[in-house]
Amino acid sequence: MNNMGNMTEISSFTLLGLSDHPQTMNGLFVLFLLIYLMTVIINLLIFFLVLTDYHLHNPMYFFLANLAFLDMSYSSVTAPRMLFDLVTKHRLISIPACIAQVFFYISFADSELFLLSAMSYDRYIAICHPLHYKQIMSWRVCARMASLVWGAGFTHSLVHTLFSLRLSFCRAASIHSFFCDLPHLYQVTCTDPFINILVVLVLGASIGLGVFLLTSLPYVYIFRTILRLPSKTGKKKAFSTCASHLAVVSIFYGSLIFIYFIPSSGKMVNLNKLITVISALINPLLNPLIYSLRNKDLMEALMRSYYHLKLIWASF
Repeated sequence: MNNMGNMTEISSFTLLGLSDHPQTMNGLFVLFLLIYLMTVIINLLIFFLVLTDYHLHNPMYFFLANLAFLDMSYSSVTAPRMLFDLVTKHRLISIPACIAQVFFYISFADSELFLLSAMSYDRYIAICHPLHYKQIMSWRVCARMASLVWGAGFTHSLVHTLFSLRLSFCRAASIHSFFCDLPHLYQVTCTDPFINILVVLVLGASIGLGVFLLTSLPYVYIFRTILRLPSKTGKKKAFSTCASHLAVVSIFYGSLIFIYFIPSSGKMVNLNKLITVISALINPLLNPLIYSLRNKDLMEALMRSYYHLKLIWASF
């Protein structure tokens, strides 16, 4: 560990963001503001529909509502701060605020990781054990699974956040991103981050592999069950219920693997920034679009809500 006796610790970092060109920054502000507003509105709409429409009161949409809330929260950790920096060109973030951003970002990302696993299990029961679906996926079971999802994400994030408190920062540092994340802290610390990196690798590999298996293994049984279905219509319907979830899982895992397990040095910095934008800003918008555009039940619920609002408006 470096000798910190003669070094003065700093109180903030500089977020370099995505660009230094004024015209580019203005264009990025408009683009990301639209993306963020659409993310919040669409996810909030899905959450509202599941909450208010009794036709959607089943485990599948219960987990989808949790995903919508997570996507709103996940995006809100990074987007408002980035938009603020694009407008004000302030770009300074205090170390406590940086560590807090790390905590919430990892917490929501991990919770989404665990939630995708719970959604895989739900699809497995629905397709492989349809006659016992309501008994197995009771509201009590769903509530417990949701509690485990949020609790596991919070706990895993808390471990990394507590370990990050051992780091010291003694020189003016710039973070090559628009928000704080664990790899950024390790790049600018004056403390040897070996222990922190080891914790990330051990927990990331063990938990990541475990959750990945819990997410993917149900689909081995799902596909085997689907292939045994006698009718093509039944096969098509079963595949369509899984396609959206598989698309979300693939995009989410792909971006996380690139960010945390591929070095972002040299020529990879700009590509890492692009993948980070996709993970932090684009994915929370893609997820509800993937689920809603191909979902007949959600579209029907939306039309019912529109019809009810129209009647209420006409009554005034």
